[in-house]
Amino acid sequence: MIKVFVAGHKGMVGSAICRQLNNKKFDLVTADHDELDLTDQLQVRDFFEKYNFDQVYLAAGKVGGIHANNNFPAEFIYENLMIQNNVIDSAHRSGVGRLLFLGSSCIYPKLAAQPISESELLNGRLEPTNEPYAIAKIAGIKMCESYNRQYGSDFRSVMPTNLYGPGDNFHHENSHVIPALLRRLHEAKINNESSVIAWGSGKPKREFLHVDDMAKASLFVMNLINKDYKRSQSDIAMSHINIGSGLDLTIRELTETVAACVGYEGEIIWDTSKPDGAPRKLLNVEKIKDLGWSPKINLEEGLKRTYMWFLENKNNFRS
Repeated sequence: MIKVFVAGHKGMVGSAICRQLNNKKFDLVTADHDELDLTDQLQVRDFFEKYNFDQVYLAAGKVGGIHANNNFPAEFIYENLMIQNNVIDSAHRSGVGRLLFLGSSCIYPKLAAQPISESELLNGRLEPTNEPYAIAKIAGIKMCESYNRQYGSDFRSVMPTNLYGPGDNFHHENSHVIPALLRRLHEAKINNESSVIAWGSGKPKREFLHVDDMAKASLFVMNLINKDYKRSQSDIAMSHINIGSGLDLTIRELTETVAACVGYEGEIIWDTSKPDGAPRKLLNVEKIKDLGWSPKINLEEGLKRTYMWFLENKNNFRS
């Protein structure tokens, strides 16, 4: 039986990966923070030596929206670098057969050509508000790449688009756009608010992927046989694979879709004095599709599942 460690098993992506692994024949190992501090090098090395893993999914890290990234840049770069450095190096030292590093589409330049192909990495300046987080994720890609080149390791990297789904962060200030909209519009409905203010013009376009699709894609890439994975690596600048839906929509269309999902019928007022951000962020997903994977959950169905999870768990949120 394949022994697998999921780092970050309580997060949205890590928990989705665990759900997929539990449906198959794997010996799944996880560890809470009080058992294993991933920023502690000695603890991580001892943990890996103890279990002798065959596969590792590196889904752990400090994550957050624009507000959190902008206000806590030191924590975002430090914690993510420490976690991935310790896990990747310990995987090498203990002889892990295969590791999958999960990054983020924010690794790409702010003004990258659309749709964004893997070769756009390091071709321009990053979005300033999340640059520390992005630099940490870029370092993780290059660390996997470097261990592969020097030691012949099989460490793989995937870059997901904007994710959402069960287990997401619905905090009032630190959440991403979909959980923020779901909570705000739900509360507006409950409080009988006649209107809701949304930031910007609503014109920027964004791509979204349900986390269960991301989890399935992660298992797919992890378990590709070597010749198929290496076929995707056409040059050293493309040592990672984009994961996305290949579809995008405007923030205005997204907001209207979320409003319909939660049953909010009031007016959406767009505050154009607020910033829009990048005009478009769409990943080129031809590589993963060529390998044989494509998403199964459309946005409407994904929002419905996420909203149901929110309703079942909203009393557990801190704020």
